[in-house]
Amino acid sequence: MNGNGHRGGSENHELFSPHFFQHQHLLDSFESAKVLSQEALINLINYIHFSDRHVFVLLQHRSYGEYILVNAYPEPCLENELTYRLDEVYFRYPLASYQLRHLVIPDDQSIIFVPLQSMESIKGKDGSFNVQLPEKSYVLNERRSSRFFSHGVSAELMQGGIIAHGKLIDFSTQAFRINTSPETLKIRRWFNPDIPASVLLFSDQVIIFSGTCRCVRRQNNHQSEDIVLMVETDHIIRFQPKKIRNPRLQITPPPVAIFDHPLFKKRIHRDIFDLSTTGFSISDNSGEDVLIPGMMITSLSIIYAGITIANCTAQIIYRQIKEKNVHYGVAILDIDMHSYSRINHILGINSDPHLSVSTEVDMDALWEFFFQTGFIYSKKYGSCQAQRGKFKETYRRLYQENPEFARHVTYEKNGRIYGHLSMIRAYERAWLVHHHAARPMESKLPGFVVLRQMMLFAHGVYQMSSARMDYCICYFRPENKFPDRVFGGFSRDFKNPQACSLDLFTYLTLPVPSSKAELPKDWLLKESTPIDLWELEQFYKHNSGGLLLSILRSESDHENEPLETVYERCGFLRKWRIYSLFFKYHLKAVFVVNQSDLVINMSDLLNCIKVIVTDPEGLPTELLYLAAIKLGSVYNLDKVILLIYPDSYVESAGVSYEKQYQLWILNMHNMNHFMSYVQRKFRMKYD
Repeated sequence: MNGNGHRGGSENHELFSPHFFQHQHLLDSFESAKVLSQEALINLINYIHFSDRHVFVLLQHRSYGEYILVNAYPEPCLENELTYRLDEVYFRYPLASYQLRHLVIPDDQSIIFVPLQSMESIKGKDGSFNVQLPEKSYVLNERRSSRFFSHGVSAELMQGGIIAHGKLIDFSTQAFRINTSPETLKIRRWFNPDIPASVLLFSDQVIIFSGTCRCVRRQNNHQSEDIVLMVETDHIIRFQPKKIRNPRLQITPPPVAIFDHPLFKKRIHRDIFDLSTTGFSISDNSGEDVLIPGMMITSLSIIYAGITIANCTAQIIYRQIKEKNVHYGVAILDIDMHSYSRINHILGINSDPHLSVSTEVDMDALWEFFFQTGFIYSKKYGSCQAQRGKFKETYRRLYQENPEFARHVTYEKNGRIYGHLSMIRAYERAWLVHHHAARPMESKLPGFVVLRQMMLFAHGVYQMSSARMDYCICYFRPENKFPDRVFGGFSRDFKNPQACSLDLFTYLTLPVPSSKAELPKDWLLKESTPIDLWELEQFYKHNSGGLLLSILRSESDHENEPLETVYERCGFLRKWRIYSLFFKYHLKAVFVVNQSDLVINMSDLLNCIKVIVTDPEGLPTELLYLAAIKLGSVYNLDKVILLIYPDSYVESAGVSYEKQYQLWILNMHNMNHFMSYVQRKFRMKYD
């Protein structure tokens, strides 16, 4: 029990009555109580004043004998005389009918009773009193768990269509007390204390607790009503159960969770027992615990070795009593990408010291790795070497400035890179996995190691709304056995294109002529309308049934920056526009003009035009190329890269092409199925 409050009294003058004291039996147990000296009491009162907290004054009615508790704010106590002020909200009550009995100071599980003399007259209009402190006070240990007084927390209690409004008065981990507002009294007869009710607690209009509770006591205060509620369960289910969970590790030295308790605003520090990318566990001594399952923590910091590594939103998921300790499970509900990456990095190096997640990379070591592994082969280098200055600068900024839209995993030893995999946010709600390369390292398989770490990274982060990772995409050549077995194999095995789809695109490069011809009569190229996209959807649904249009049409929302703005803020380029090609008002093809910084993806798959041929009949390749070249003027290059779908159009037209790419798209709600597949087929271990 803890007397938090504001020294200036109530922030508003809502009708608020004194609380009846229900534990008169405590007043008869002083003989067995622990004694607190006057000196210790003075120190405690000064600490309460220093902390801007309040105490309670216990008053007894002169005629009726009833006891009430009122809030009081102590002044500094330098000797044995104490001055305190009543909360001004009580000025309207005839307290002259009451005698002063005790000063009551909550102190965690204990309650300190300070015997006082009869009530003196009020000194002035501020409700202040002088009292002599006794030589000894009494400390009673009555509670199974600490009780804390709350301030500024509003409440909603819902049962069978009834909503009662009020405010949280105090709470413990066992129960909490809500004082309902006067208008709620009109419906109190409808409230059934024998069945559960849903309770929401708010601070500054933000939900800080949600749970099902049962009523254990009601008290009518004439102008309001107190309802004491107990939380129904010690375990809530926040996420769907998963066959594979990200591993929890015990870190040495242990990280520390720091946050302001949402119900009584006290700063809480707790060592983290074990940590994963999606949550952690902490513990308290039994009887000193302060957390409730269902409680939301809107701003929690994780400190490691004295450094803040993460800030997040969290929720208490479970409470378990083990011997003399109480263990809590805490779920991370949302976290920024940098914080999430730092947690991943710490977990990674604790499982394997050679793993690094989105840390600064030595650029000379990275380029040596890309060339020596053949990832940058001669033809690929030939396509970008003329712009190698821009190429180098783009990658320096990606790997050393660590923008929020790009993540990478490396496997390194003694400054040499042995494995690499990266992700980049390519569309509003879709991330592209690319640049996977590895070379041999003793008994290790670095390619699998970085793939495993990136899978764990994505498996945890997709649940965080700020990550905007509803889909994961990957391009790979059909003849490349490893990605075809891992990514393509899962899609073929799962057999649900709305969960994971494969679409084959044909890749070719068009030279841009010096003079550009115009489209013939009856042909029209314009920005796509919703009706055009609806027609495209009918074609794609019939032809593929996959997820391509889901990633293209996933729009930004009002709560988050558009992806184009995120890139621009970080000094990068990323945008796409969709155009339709018509012949006599019949849709023939749709062009998705992707723009990004040069070679941000080394095959420029984010800096090219996707062409989806919806009606190949009467669509000559020359006319399709002409439309693509007109749209490709935004690149200011001497060539335009096309990715054409479906491949049947290219085959029937007899077009020569350079290569083909499979576009793999995973709905992240099926990430656990994908990880299970990789575990089964390739004996991947995640623990």
